[in-house]
Amino acid sequence: MFLSQGAHACADRKDFMASEYTIRDLASEFEVTTRTIRFYEDQGLLMPERRGQHRIFSLRDRIRLRLILRGKRLGFSLAEIREIIDMYDEQPGEVGQLEHFLEKLEMRRADLQEKLNDIEMTLSELDAVEAVCRQRLTDMKKGKAAE
Repeated sequence: MFLSQGAHACADRKDFMASEYTIRDLASEFEVTTRTIRFYEDQGLLMPERRGQHRIFSLRDRIRLRLILRGKRLGFSLAEIREIIDMYDEQPGEVGQLEHFLEKLEMRRADLQEKLNDIEMTLSELDAVEAVCRQRLTDMKKGKAAE
C-alpha cells in the first residue's frame, strides 16, 4: 500500500505520464529543493540514471520520492521509510509491506496520542498556575488600593 498506493495514484494522473524526470522537475512538483533530492539519493532511497552530468529519474524514483515525503509528514524516520518502501520488492511483497506498515501506523498513532495527552496535561497545569497567579495579582492590587 505504501508503495503501491503511490503507483496507482501516479498511473491515474495524465499530467505525470512521463517516464523520465530531471531533478528540477521533481523539485518543482514536490516543492522541495534539489539538495533534498540529492540527499535522498545519497541515502540510497533514490537511484537516478546518470547521463553525463545529468541525473535522470524514473517513474519509480518519482513514486519513491512521493512516499518518502509522505512518510516524513507522518513522522517516520528515513530508516523506517526505507524499510517500508523496500519491503515492496521483498518476500512476502505487498502483503508483508501492508502488515508492517499497519504496525508502524499503530505505533506512530500511540506515540502521538501519548504526546497529545502530555500536552493536554501540561496545558491544564498551565491554566491552574495562571489562575493562581492572576488571583494573587488581583489580591495584591486590591490590598494596595485599600491602603
